[in-house]
Amino acid sequence: MNAAVELCGADSSGISIERGDGSDADFYQWVATAGAYSGFLNAVLPRWPSACGVCLERGRPQLFRVTQRFFDLLGVVAPEVTDGILLPWDEGETRGTIFVMAHGRDEAFDANDVRMMQVLANFAAMGVRQQRQQRLLMDRARATAAAAMANDLAHRINNPLQSLTNVVYLAGQGLSSGDTKALAGEMSEHLMRLSDVVKKLLALPGGPIHLD
Repeated sequence: MNAAVELCGADSSGISIERGDGSDADFYQWVATAGAYSGFLNAVLPRWPSACGVCLERGRPQLFRVTQRFFDLLGVVAPEVTDGILLPWDEGETRGTIFVMAHGRDEAFDANDVRMMQVLANFAAMGVRQQRQQRLLMDRARATAAAAMANDLAHRINNPLQSLTNVVYLAGQGLSSGDTKALAGEMSEHLMRLSDVVKKLLALPGGPIHLD
């Protein structure tokens, strides 16, 4: 966005993205800003009225201006937009806009600026794609690590569980050589080991794992 300000001679620039879980009142989020509007990073705007919505609906670059009336409607204090270029971008199911603005100059941008912004719009879409791929790789890595840990803990559960099964079987058959107190102590040791492993299972990402 800093490059957009410099290359297009803009006063402000930004990237908006549709929020997948947003309501009509919280539909667009500014995920990058620069220039006079840099303080509006992560600002959330309604679906309507919105220049972003018009741009995405039409699917092509739009010239726009924003008067004080719009800011009064949102309850926001910001410089008026006397000239601006707004371009759509999309990446899969995710889409948004990229824009440059002037605050005080009419006809501040031309066709060369539109072409430059188109390059930056493609770059924004590529950035979203890269972030999605990184999240996917991280999710897969976490899932693989969690599965490996669960497998290790399952084996650690099996050992004391098998010992408990043997002790209970021998006691039930009257084959245990120890007294009741000794038998209880042996079972208690195995149960404590089981309890420790279960606590670790419950702490795995994604909540408890149900073992059949």
